[in-house]
Amino acid sequence: MILAGDVGGTKCSLGLFVEEGPRLRSVFQRRVATTSYGGFEDLVGDFLERAGELDAGTEQQQIEAAGFGLAGVVVDGSLHARNLPWILDVPALQRKLNLRKVVLLNDVSATAFSLERLSLNDLVILNQGVSEGRGTKAVIASGTGLGEALLFWDGRQYQVAPSEGGQTDFAPRTDREIDLLRWLNKRLPHVSSEEILSGRGFRRIHEFLNSTVRHPSFDAPQSDAASEITQLALAKSCSVCMETLEMWTEIYGAEAGNLALRAMAVGGVYLAGGIAPKILSKLKDGAFFRAFCGKSKLAAVLARIPVVVVVNEDAPVLGAAYQALISSHAGGGEYDRG
Repeated sequence: MILAGDVGGTKCSLGLFVEEGPRLRSVFQRRVATTSYGGFEDLVGDFLERAGELDAGTEQQQIEAAGFGLAGVVVDGSLHARNLPWILDVPALQRKLNLRKVVLLNDVSATAFSLERLSLNDLVILNQGVSEGRGTKAVIASGTGLGEALLFWDGRQYQVAPSEGGQTDFAPRTDREIDLLRWLNKRLPHVSSEEILSGRGFRRIHEFLNSTVRHPSFDAPQSDAASEITQLALAKSCSVCMETLEMWTEIYGAEAGNLALRAMAVGGVYLAGGIAPKILSKLKDGAFFRAFCGKSKLAAVLARIPVVVVVNEDAPVLGAAYQALISSHAGGGEYDRG
């Protein structure tokens, strides 16, 4: 049996899988709020207890390996995370699960590893484009943070290269975006792309556009302002929210286009994370793709790149599970870095 999870700053999705030939079949999955637990070991323990209550057979089967996609940077088995409320203690987790194989990898890398395992129902095409076989691919995922990853062909299969592109400087393109950068520079020590192209970016853009218009979520500490703003925008019931979503989408499109150029991702660009599926209708209206192509000398090349939304939010769990499966079939030490 394989244990896998997507460990994010807002939510954690965990799953148990059994091996059936070359594939894995899900037998139990659960999604919980990250802040509901004092530590990751507590979360895993509660998950396994609930799985056993549902099916006594799962409790009796041994977990051969575990894999986790994490909202942070994994270097030599150590997690450097900004958005997680606790530290992941690998030795403690290994003792709790009584196993030697724990695969840690960045959550967007986990999504990248899942792409070949996803079905057509898990994907929505924004631009059909012309995919070049074995061409480099790119994943950009917006949620609690902003993550990026690349997939390159090594002659036999796609390998995943993690990236911290979300922490790079925000690059404004228009006078209004320059004004946004100036406004944010007075409020933040560093204006990275993530500070705008994550959930917290919606409220920042909204307040930049019109600080006098407020919504209930703005005054509730645990409320989700991004969800309220995007819902009001899609319902066309707040003009400032509509303008906010338009601006956010254009900036997202431009960053995705920049990533495509840096990687020459002629194999396709995949939009993942929790936000894209929730604003799918907006992503389809053309604003994103116009910004994606931009005014670059290579706009015609960008227009040929397939752009796809990953609508299965459990894709990182699946990617982490298969990396754990590969790890369980290989020898090795106490953990793999993914």
